[in-house]
Amino acid sequence: MRNTNLPNGLPAGISDALTEAFAGMRGGSQPAAGRLEPFDDFASNPGALSAYRYIPADLAPGAPLVVVLHGCTQNAQDFDRGSGWSHLADRYGFALLVPEQTRGNNPNFCFNWFQPKDTARGEGEAASIASMIEAMVTRHGLDHARVHITGLSAGGAMTASMLAAYPDLFASGAIIAGLPHGIARNVPQALDAMAGRSAADDDTLGDHVRAASEHQGPWPRISVWQGDADHTVVAANGDAVAAQWRSVHGLEGPPTLTEGIGPHRRSAWTDAEGRELVELYAISGMGHGVPLRPGTSDGEAGTAGAHMLDVGLDSTGRIAAFFGLTEVKGAKASAAKSKASTSRKATAKVVHLPPKAEPKPEPETTGVQAVIEKALRAAGLM
Repeated sequence: MRNTNLPNGLPAGISDALTEAFAGMRGGSQPAAGRLEPFDDFASNPGALSAYRYIPADLAPGAPLVVVLHGCTQNAQDFDRGSGWSHLADRYGFALLVPEQTRGNNPNFCFNWFQPKDTARGEGEAASIASMIEAMVTRHGLDHARVHITGLSAGGAMTASMLAAYPDLFASGAIIAGLPHGIARNVPQALDAMAGRSAADDDTLGDHVRAASEHQGPWPRISVWQGDADHTVVAANGDAVAAQWRSVHGLEGPPTLTEGIGPHRRSAWTDAEGRELVELYAISGMGHGVPLRPGTSDGEAGTAGAHMLDVGLDSTGRIAAFFGLTEVKGAKASAAKSKASTSRKATAKVVHLPPKAEPKPEPETTGVQAVIEKALRAAGLM
């Protein structure tokens, strides 16, 4: 049994406020019906996590696997509904694994990304996720060389830790509004990191990854997504995540490619053969959440909602393309396929970028949501 108290202890007022707030909303403990089915057929679960899966009909042998980690106050079904990953699994033929946090581990359903006992190889929640992956690959005959992982916020930070602790397990990963692996080892450090107050140079950040396992390469390819108006996990963290993995890949200097996608920016760093190893999306005016272009057509995915933000750019589809899962080859082709939809068309092209616009403030929240967000921010866990 895991400790039901939050690691390092939350102030009583924050804990009480969260308890009261969660009583009035549907959260991770009360998952709504969805497309995922429970998955508990894995051998080891030291982190006491739950799990869900989605297996498309007639999935081909040797199909890829995508692992998706939700953010705080979310659950597996809601995150899949918002992001649209299971619909892409149907379209492109890959399996989906969605680990889910439990209240016993964290009352806000955050993955414990700031606790070494849950992020180290062979320990806690990280070991549970690795065990789930091994079971999925074996049971469904999936391709061990095409396992990918993505996550939002606390799930994004845990994604960074999974990529660091188990780089041999993943071909690539995508970190959305997350933080670098190893940047925090307790709640106060997590607060500082989320606010951009953790000073570490690129090599130090890279050393956190290199020290997390005995792996010597090759390393997973990394896609980073960050809103420039995010006041929960500030934009500097997106830069830090990209810097951490550039250090690991030995990529120095400015990006090989910069492009504007409507008001948004994408930068990419390539190896000597021109293969993109690290990319960074800076989403203009976006707060804390998953960038979406909701819908079911090409260049669209998911449903807008809390922390599922309609910015006219389909991160789910673009991440799937970065993972090599789709017929869309790279981010430019992904943008080109979306031309059929003209209401919010985003054109991708290499340009000389203008100065960044001033970030738009996040809309002020009220009521239950405001109580939750205030408490989570105070605890450094949202």
